[in-house]
Amino acid sequence: MLAFAPLHGAVGVAGVALSWLTDLLEPLAGGAATAAAIVLLTIAIRSLISPLTVLQVRGERRRAALAPQVRELQQRYADDPATLQRELFALYRSAGANPVAGCLPLLVQAPFLLVLYRLFSTSEGGTGLLDERLAGVPLGHHLADVLAGAAGPLFGVLLAVLLALAWWSSRRARRAAALGTVAGTPTEGPGAAAIGRLLPLLPFTTVLVALVLPLAAVIYLVSTTAWSALEQAVLRRPQANPASADPGGR
Repeated sequence: MLAFAPLHGAVGVAGVALSWLTDLLEPLAGGAATAAAIVLLTIAIRSLISPLTVLQVRGERRRAALAPQVRELQQRYADDPATLQRELFALYRSAGANPVAGCLPLLVQAPFLLVLYRLFSTSEGGTGLLDERLAGVPLGHHLADVLAGAAGPLFGVLLAVLLALAWWSSRRARRAAALGTVAGTPTEGPGAAAIGRLLPLLPFTTVLVALVLPLAAVIYLVSTTAWSALEQAVLRRPQANPASADPGGR
């Protein structure tokens, strides 16, 4: 159902790249070469996306600086939602803070996860990757395929890592919400409380997604989530003073 021409071509290219990396790493990683290649490919992808993440954080800090003006507009146009939305977008536009920019890193990653899913769920890659294993478990196997033997502990470890990363990200989101620093989200109004409760739960969706992905895609998911956690720690660390709040030096 997902086998249309652009995706098929992308799966083929990904298969060739992954096979090349696997051959390159095999002398060092042995039987884990393909899994190591997936991790390296993830690092390469996230490195390319990092400028978008920097722009995302910059936009968040700009939107956070607009919080007093946003509250003023919310109070002024409390009975006129259409005007409120228009004024909010005008405010964000004048400050160069795009509310949609925060979704870009996630949206850009989605095709890579889909390609990896197809690569290890079908024979589209044409490179024999379906036969590759990690700790004796085929990289194309899902959790539902094998709940016993070597697969159970391996999936268990990966899911535990995802759960720990989700807990850490959720804790940061909850702390930011408590301090009123969740940039780009409303801090007042009928939807604010619901959003405040929803945001800390979002990181746990990675664990649910991993339950239906092949092992190779779970490895990608763990790697990219760990990278995101590292970016959170580095890019969103507390600022020394207001003047340094914008990474662009504005």
